[in-house]
Amino acid sequence: MQFQIERGRNGRRDIVKTGLGGFHLLETPVYNKGTAFPEDERSTFGLDGLLPPHVTDIGEQLERTYHEFSFKPSAMEKHIYLRSLQDRNEVLFYRLLLTHLEEMMPLVYTPCVGDACRHFSHIYRRPRGLFVPFPERDDIDAILANRAFEDVDVVVVTDGERILGLGDQGAGGMGIPIGKLSLYTLCGGIHPARTLPVLLDAGTDNPLSLNDPHYLGWRHTRIRGEEYFDFVDRFVQSVKRTLPGVLLQFEDFSRDNASLLLDRYRNELCTFNDDIQGTAAVTVSAMLAAMRQTGTSLADQRVVLYGAGSAAVGIAGQLADELVATGTPESEAVRRFWLLNSKGLVHDGSGGVLPFQRRFARDAASLHGWTASEDGCYKLDEVVRRVRPTALIGVSGQPGSFTEEIVREMARHVDRPVVFPLSNPTSKAEATPEDLVSWTEGRVIVATGSPFPPVPYEGRTIGVSQCNNSYVFPGVGLGVVAVKAKRVTQSMFMAASAELAAFAKECPGGPVLPPLTAIRDVSRRIAAAVGRAAIAAGVADALEDAELASRIDEAMWHPEYPDLEPLGASADRSLAEPVVR
Repeated sequence: MQFQIERGRNGRRDIVKTGLGGFHLLETPVYNKGTAFPEDERSTFGLDGLLPPHVTDIGEQLERTYHEFSFKPSAMEKHIYLRSLQDRNEVLFYRLLLTHLEEMMPLVYTPCVGDACRHFSHIYRRPRGLFVPFPERDDIDAILANRAFEDVDVVVVTDGERILGLGDQGAGGMGIPIGKLSLYTLCGGIHPARTLPVLLDAGTDNPLSLNDPHYLGWRHTRIRGEEYFDFVDRFVQSVKRTLPGVLLQFEDFSRDNASLLLDRYRNELCTFNDDIQGTAAVTVSAMLAAMRQTGTSLADQRVVLYGAGSAAVGIAGQLADELVATGTPESEAVRRFWLLNSKGLVHDGSGGVLPFQRRFARDAASLHGWTASEDGCYKLDEVVRRVRPTALIGVSGQPGSFTEEIVREMARHVDRPVVFPLSNPTSKAEATPEDLVSWTEGRVIVATGSPFPPVPYEGRTIGVSQCNNSYVFPGVGLGVVAVKAKRVTQSMFMAASAELAAFAKECPGGPVLPPLTAIRDVSRRIAAAVGRAAIAAGVADALEDAELASRIDEAMWHPEYPDLEPLGASADRSLAEPVVR
């Protein structure tokens, strides 16, 4: 059976025409209203007797669900409760999250989603999204055809190999696409029925998963090499055949594979990697805002990045691109950045420099006189002592690596040190804001990957921005959908960064990024900037600003119950699969 949607205008609610009824309508989360089904719809759709007789409104439902939520004793229990609510009533789920955004967003995404991925097989309740196991690589078209809804705007896919800072979680990595797409809807207004989470199950090298009798993924060591890339390619080609025009977001692939896959497919379909480009965009915005607070420019900065994976190189790359765009020569722009991997500073004499790192590998000759450690590497403390960085960014997944000694050394030479410990989840942060404030006598400008509370210091309160991709990728997705972009360009992410930084400028006296409560306004503005950039890049048809704004409004879904009308003569109570048109 089909759903037909008429979008509400001039204050009217959406009208959804459906041939479903009875239990099957109640089991369709995106259109189930629960006890809020009015009496006429209960009669029309065969719901009489299936629900308690009292008809509630969504306000009463919100009170009841929040009351129940509040009794859950732990963050994981609250996460499970919210996911269960999403699986039975998506309108109520998103309305509840919007009503309590700052409290609940950390529970459906970072930091709680990390634990949810680690325990995925033990807390699994209901199917959501698609699993594509390697042994079924010849049947990917058929698997994609089994999706719940026909028309999809955004797909988020992971292979589960590098989940946050937790490493290989195998099939448990499905929690990330589910969580990301929840934020696409919550923050950017993408209709939940037009999103699709996917897990490419290429096995796992995590012994805890392989030895867990309850592990739900393919029980096999992770495939690699040509077999792996052929598997991913089969999936991408199937997406191109069955979902033409969809936005495909790669998420939490390994350091080595992430950049390779982005380079391979970025000019083949509408795609991006959020770990590389989304992380870079939000970090650039936070840096631009920090520069306003310090009264300096990006060209004045000396930036040390602890971590040299795809996220770190993405951050350095977009910051360097910003410098080049404002007139700094490429050779000078890249010299503002020092990247360290697990062994130490990345330089052209260290060996093992990966292709995507070469742009930022330092000249070994420039390190004459530096003190190497016993293994011949230049560690973070030596780099900080020699470089005297103005900004220190952590994307290493190594908790506590920004030590008191290192931070105090940095702060000796900089009036307003910028320190961003961005590793997720909270347990992986390179330092806590409280320590950073103490070690810098309150002078630090800090932003973190996971949420931290404000820090009281000598009679004032220092705010801590969550430098999280959720500020950027929902707006990017909304802009792509609104203008039907054929590709995602670097200029679109640079436009997103500039717009987010501009929005932050309108919130003076606070942290470097806007409050999360403004996230839908942020996403709307980023969508417009991304749409204009897509048009300018020639990857979308030309639109006037008024038409662009109208398309963004049309694409933004709001969690309100639609009016239901029967499709055809009567509601079908069978279990035929629903399809959204």
